[in-house]
Amino acid sequence: MDKLILIDGNNIIYRAFFAMPPLTNTAGQQTNAVYGFTTMLLRLIEEHKPTHMIVAFDAGKITFRHEGYEDYKGGRQKTPPELSEQFPMLKELLRNLGVPQFEIDGYEADDIIGSISREADEAGRQVMIVSGDKDMLQLASEHTTVALVRKGVTEVEMYGPQQIRDKYDLTPQQIIDLKGLMGDASDNIPGVPGVGEKTALKLLQQFGSVEGVLAGTDELKGKMKEKLEEHADSAIMSKKLATIYREVPLEHAWEDMVFTGIRSDTAGPALAKLEFKSLLERLSLNAYAPAGGNGEAGNETVEAAVLDITIVHEAELPDLIAALPDISALHVESNGENPHRAEVIGIGLSSPERHYFVPFEVLKSPAAVKLRDWLGDEKAPKSGYDLHRADLALHWQGIAFAGAANDVQLAAYLLDPTEANQNLYDLTAKYGLPRLSPDEEVFGKGAKYKIPELEILGNHVARKSATVLGIVQKQQQELTDTDMTGLFVDLEMPLSRILADMEKQGIAVNKEDLIDLGKEFEAQISKLVADIYAICGTEFNLNSPKQLGEILFVKLGLPVVKKTKTGYSTDAEVLEKLAPYHDAVRLILQYRTIAKLQSTYVEGLLKEISPDTGKVHTFYRQTIAATGRLSSQFPNLQNIPIRLEEGRKIRKIFVPSEPGWSILAADYSQIELRVLAHISGDERMKEAFVEDMDIHTKTAMDVFGVSADQVDSNMRRSAKAVNFGIVYGISDYGLSQNLNISRKEASQFIEQYFEVFKGVRRYMDEIVVEARKQGYVTTLLERRRYLPEINAKNFNLRSFAERTAMNTPIQGTAADIIKLAMVHMDKALYERGLRSRMLLQVHDELVFEVPEDELELMKTLLPEVMAGALKLSVPLKAEVSYGSNWYEAK
Repeated sequence: MDKLILIDGNNIIYRAFFAMPPLTNTAGQQTNAVYGFTTMLLRLIEEHKPTHMIVAFDAGKITFRHEGYEDYKGGRQKTPPELSEQFPMLKELLRNLGVPQFEIDGYEADDIIGSISREADEAGRQVMIVSGDKDMLQLASEHTTVALVRKGVTEVEMYGPQQIRDKYDLTPQQIIDLKGLMGDASDNIPGVPGVGEKTALKLLQQFGSVEGVLAGTDELKGKMKEKLEEHADSAIMSKKLATIYREVPLEHAWEDMVFTGIRSDTAGPALAKLEFKSLLERLSLNAYAPAGGNGEAGNETVEAAVLDITIVHEAELPDLIAALPDISALHVESNGENPHRAEVIGIGLSSPERHYFVPFEVLKSPAAVKLRDWLGDEKAPKSGYDLHRADLALHWQGIAFAGAANDVQLAAYLLDPTEANQNLYDLTAKYGLPRLSPDEEVFGKGAKYKIPELEILGNHVARKSATVLGIVQKQQQELTDTDMTGLFVDLEMPLSRILADMEKQGIAVNKEDLIDLGKEFEAQISKLVADIYAICGTEFNLNSPKQLGEILFVKLGLPVVKKTKTGYSTDAEVLEKLAPYHDAVRLILQYRTIAKLQSTYVEGLLKEISPDTGKVHTFYRQTIAATGRLSSQFPNLQNIPIRLEEGRKIRKIFVPSEPGWSILAADYSQIELRVLAHISGDERMKEAFVEDMDIHTKTAMDVFGVSADQVDSNMRRSAKAVNFGIVYGISDYGLSQNLNISRKEASQFIEQYFEVFKGVRRYMDEIVVEARKQGYVTTLLERRRYLPEINAKNFNLRSFAERTAMNTPIQGTAADIIKLAMVHMDKALYERGLRSRMLLQVHDELVFEVPEDELELMKTLLPEVMAGALKLSVPLKAEVSYGSNWYEAK
């Protein structure tokens, strides 16, 4: 039997946005609403198996209802841009999932749903309407069920006519009368002032309808009678506004609503683009489009080429060694995500005519010493894919690697940084090269991973090195055409080797101190838990949002800030707003902080300490963030929280690896704002840095029109928020959340800022014009960020691209500068023959371990090199500190 699901697109994406925690992809786009919506959608499909489906959207703000009542929905705040930008993403994803979507000019989603459900109902078809809006209950009928979404977007309550009768003692049609009397603040429907749901239900059970209530006011007394008579017109109008219009002229046929299941060919790449890895796995989809399926003319992957491939055993080693001068490409095949713990399976080697696969046991054999020497020879230039990982994987197997000349993964990232971590399969399709099998086809995936027989393995890995050869030639021309050859050759490639050296070195950890710190945290956690139970008067699971919500909002009666999938939201943002109301909330925030430190940084770091070196060896990724920033994993040493003293204590356990040495750290002072001052040329901002003033105080002085001694802590805090907000493209919504002020106040503050810093506004206007003309923006070092949506007709897509155009040159240049500083420091250490070692890069900070006899020199050399990394119209400034551990070096 046919089963139609009708989804209220606008309502569900709104609910998802406010219910889900912030979720941002590597391109900087917030995707939480799309993720929440998609999760709910997939569950509906799995549980209800529809044959037909529609997601209905509002087609614009102006509907026929405004003609009769101009204030309809007038109380609603402007949609936050962080949500607006997700509408186009959702619509594109729905197309790729194969889910039909409708919108009709002048009508709202509920009118479209009402009209489609009426026609389906009349034809006797089974219909399920999915929305969080109670208005939809009026559509329930013998054939139509309303699934009312609750607890964010994770639970639904099913309503047919009987369930509505059970809950409200009303018919579906009387839901309109209910709204007519009680109104609806979310849609600015007034109803009758002072009449809530309880009163409205009582009146309807007595009189049946709004009209019946108004006709029967003689039977009522006192203020209720007066209210109803005074606001009779409002009640009638409110009922009309709450009535879903079911006569929308539908141009869509029943066949347009057919749903045949998730489209496997386009759904995988679409979910991968949004970085929804868990949904990809849930659906068992491939993240890559089938060969030739990218739809770009002349860019289709050709059939697999016939290659001359030799599987190298010891007997073939002499021939391979003789051919080494002609070999310029290699691929190191290893398994496991963490390259410090990877198992090397073998290597592929390619010259233009011949291709080889060397199994790892052959590579390690005594007969392969000349091959290993070649691998470690920096004068033998090599091209490959992710040579950084290859270097690390070989190192931990006792094999040296040098001579990295062309990393096609790094070049691909520079040429399109919004496509994070492109793999060889992607690049093969992109450049129209002979077909390469996806790794999943050869090795299997997850628990099914298995190294195939030698012939299949060797063929696959040798094809990878052959693919590298084909890619290099094309990329070198592209890098020249985009003026990024210098960025690639002089910055990113040397940095790749520097990062690998840092990672091999690792940073020493005082394990005993870490264990002691864990005990200290455990004691704090125990005390906090006991105090919380005492204040709340009961024991409960502090880690259960459901139980915590019941304690805070039911037992303690605290005001509900927002709802989520678990019932009441108890996220950090909510608790921070509630902290002034009750001591229990303040203690719960402390408990969460300490518990997070204990689990993530004490227990987590203990697992990451190498038993061989006694150190932790992080892994820096160069090809993740679209801004050019590095990211760290295994473990992530960039996210250790240092705002609280307890978080800073984690840094105490990072110590020098040699006795008598010190940890020395230097970080850039407000580098992004200095870059903004240079790029924008704003005289006020430049003046602050040239005169070495505190930029946030200077901003507060100029925006509030006060002297330095009149700037209080709140003024400086607001100035700091807007300063960094400008850099990161903050909206009035984002600033209002940061400062806990209204969006109107935030908007006014941003306007005041631009009135004062006119150069910043001019820069932002001009960079958007430039981006529209070129289709991309660049950093001072020519790093590009393409913005294909900058000229989009869709406002939300266009506005996100505009904000990205404004902040990418700033953030990207700041990222380039610290990378330059690393390259320059590496050279300075080598040229001076210093033993000091670079250990970590943490955002704007560099961390070294330094012998005692080099400490004075390094205290001068490091900030000098960092300040001179790139010449700007304002001085770069790096502040240096040192101590017996990383904590003391801050």
